[in-house]
Amino acid sequence: MEETHLRSEGADDALDRLLATTCDDLVVASNRQPYRHTYDDGAVDVDRPAGGLTAGLDAVMRRIDGTWVAWGDGDADAAVVDGDDRVSVPPEGDDYTLQRLWLSEDEVDGYYYRISNRVLWPVCHAALATVDSCRDAWSDYRRVNDRFADAVAADADGDDLVWLQDYHLALASRLVRERSTDEPVVAQSWHIPWPSWDTFRACPHREELLRGLLGNDLLGFHVPRYCENFLESVEAGLPDAEVDAETGRVRYDGATTTVRAFPMGVPVDRIREQADSDEAVGFWAAFRKNRDIDPDTRVAVGVDRLDYTKGIPQRLDALEHLLAERPRWRGEFTYVQVGTESRSDIPAYRRCQERVAERVEAINDRFGTDDHQPVVYTTEMLSNEALAGLYRNADLAVVSPVRDGMNLVAQEYVAASVDGDSALLLSDQAGAHDELGQWAVTVSPNDTTGFARAIDEALTMADDERRRRMDALRAYVADNDIESWIRDVFGSIQSLQAAEV
Repeated sequence: MEETHLRSEGADDALDRLLATTCDDLVVASNRQPYRHTYDDGAVDVDRPAGGLTAGLDAVMRRIDGTWVAWGDGDADAAVVDGDDRVSVPPEGDDYTLQRLWLSEDEVDGYYYRISNRVLWPVCHAALATVDSCRDAWSDYRRVNDRFADAVAADADGDDLVWLQDYHLALASRLVRERSTDEPVVAQSWHIPWPSWDTFRACPHREELLRGLLGNDLLGFHVPRYCENFLESVEAGLPDAEVDAETGRVRYDGATTTVRAFPMGVPVDRIREQADSDEAVGFWAAFRKNRDIDPDTRVAVGVDRLDYTKGIPQRLDALEHLLAERPRWRGEFTYVQVGTESRSDIPAYRRCQERVAERVEAINDRFGTDDHQPVVYTTEMLSNEALAGLYRNADLAVVSPVRDGMNLVAQEYVAASVDGDSALLLSDQAGAHDELGQWAVTVSPNDTTGFARAIDEALTMADDERRRRMDALRAYVADNDIESWIRDVFGSIQSLQAAEV
């Protein structure tokens, strides 16, 4: 898989200087590892970071020769590490160290499947009906965070930067601070929404989570309203914390945490190259032929994990309403849904996956003909080049989560739309809407009638208006790509360091 590289010599030099002046060493910790070793017919194969956050962080780590601590979940991971459970990555470069932690089945079930994804995920996405108290699993979550903190603290000293990722490690920053002999800078990026206090107070572990996150020097969310929600939660949930909403600072337990918004981007140049690749062209030609998609048909696309927060059933309801109320689109419009199965052991996810399959079948039974199926549904794993080809050739992307921290699919679609004649339909519940909403066609995912009307509006939009909007979207996404996000995070850390001198 092609690696993410920083896009220009000038940007390279600027980021090198920023990294060099921010820390002596970088220690990243995340649930997901950047490289995964698996057996393939007896030989060891390496899964490499394909995109998004992992690929962006990998690009930074390869420049700074740091340490990345992560759960080793590959079946060949243990075969390639040394006596300290470390392996140099990437295999051909030995640019930095991957420190693997081994988790038992019980720890994975309690820490990952139960607390992370049956408590924190639904609470933060305001899906309180799916929250499970999982009280007996909290000890697993604490223990795994404890183990991550031990591994990080062993590698970090006073001139280093510790950068924790996401909701799986909400307790780790305070534990790192308590166990480090020196005082490294500790930062954390939270990649899902932070809800209002009225929602977050339903979390059975709210006080311990807030205390854990206030172990950070810098805590980053994707958009300002999540920062505001977090500060409100701290003020209401920890009465002894001093919250300054104007500066985004919290004074607690003798330390200060700065809360900032860092909207995350995508590797734009790499996606453009993929969209222009021969593989992308070939995939689309074969996909259209194999799925009997007429070349004259208007095409919309959705690419999602099969997760109840992504709003796929609501999207399909809107598509059915469109076809029922706007007969002109019958036989003239195809919706392609790419779904990736996710967390199928969790009942709420399994029910979502079953409902999506049922809704697709019902719509095709109602409006399909021998020559045309209005919905093309696949759970096949597609390469990045194939996805880019699908994005490029779709007239419309439908990104309609009922709640989403940012949503990178919207930005990937824009980056891949190199011809500039497509449209983005975007939920007002996605963090990305805060950045892109003025140029997208906005939809409220639970308003079926309005949703259908928005699809019709996007498909019938005048060519010059569609191009004007897409040109603005592409310019914004290019100027705020993943390298820009990384520079913003490190720049804020450097500013905090300068303020302490």
